[in-house]
Amino acid sequence: MFLSPLRKERTPSFSVRYDKGLWYDFGLGEGGTLLQLVMRLEGCGMAEAIRRLRKGAADEVSFQPLPTASPREDSPLRILSVGEIRHPALIGYLRERGIAPAVAGALCREVHYAVGERRFFAIGFRNDAGGWELRSPQFKGSSAPKSITTFDRHGDTALLFEGFFDLLSYLTLQHKATPTADTAVLNSVVNLPRALPFLARHTTIHAFLDNDEAGRLTLERLRSALPGATVIDRAESYRAHKDLNESLRPSAKVSRTPRRRGRKL
Repeated sequence: MFLSPLRKERTPSFSVRYDKGLWYDFGLGEGGTLLQLVMRLEGCGMAEAIRRLRKGAADEVSFQPLPTASPREDSPLRILSVGEIRHPALIGYLRERGIAPAVAGALCREVHYAVGERRFFAIGFRNDAGGWELRSPQFKGSSAPKSITTFDRHGDTALLFEGFFDLLSYLTLQHKATPTADTAVLNSVVNLPRALPFLARHTTIHAFLDNDEAGRLTLERLRSALPGATVIDRAESYRAHKDLNESLRPSAKVSRTPRRRGRKL
């Protein structure tokens, strides 16, 4: 177990399986291949990441092992309570991101959680496995288990979103509280394989993915996995922005502040 290279922490919660080329961050509830990790850490494309791995750049990734640490099977993040979104800080956060509070209230909850002895709260979006995606001005993470979120309306057209704020953005733009079409939220692009059985039932898929290398790669993998479906790249409509949510707040500045655990109680 290592200290995460993706965020600051004191207790190691980052697992690496060199034999399988995989990693998992229990604090974030995210994982993937070492290739994806190098792309994420170095901000490079797949070809450059492969080149760096071949040159041994993977050894330069800042894993910080603690010899006395033992592997963890569960996330150290514990859910304490779930309720309606009422805290002014969270309502203000939604408005800053261009999301109508009524839309968020229909699909999300105010989740109070703990990491060790410290308590926090955030906007929570539940996945199909019972875990929560958690967002606040200071925190982006999730509780275990990590999975996709689907809404089945029994249609032949599906909407695909990378994250739940993209779904909330779409609903805000459409002036709808909940999805009326079949919808899948990946909650991380590494979850695409989990979404394929749901998406495979549809003849047309509208993909609202990020305008970055990971988003483009996910779109390619989706089209390759479902050659019989018509996959429409809806990111064309917000190409000047990183994602659909950012298009709702074009004047927002990218924060350079390191992520912390969330809002403390």
